[in-house]
Amino acid sequence: MAKKKWSDLTTAQQAVILVAGSVQLALAATAWADLATRDASEISGSKGKWAAIIAVNFVGPLTYFAKGRKGIRTA
Repeated sequence: MAKKKWSDLTTAQQAVILVAGSVQLALAATAWADLATRDASEISGSKGKWAAIIAVNFVGPLTYFAKGRKGIRTA
């Protein structure tokens, strides 16, 4: 099966890819920002490990928010 070029995709397919990519980047950026502002004692494991995990598509940021933080910080 030959790879499709961007121009071979329908407008709807291109839109889905762009939206999914935007959501992925927003999740990762939010997770990295949260990780950077939290004290190491508020993280389950090392910050370096979580920084790498966050880079794994949708799974990484969602896993960080579900399991990486020890508690929800209030302002």
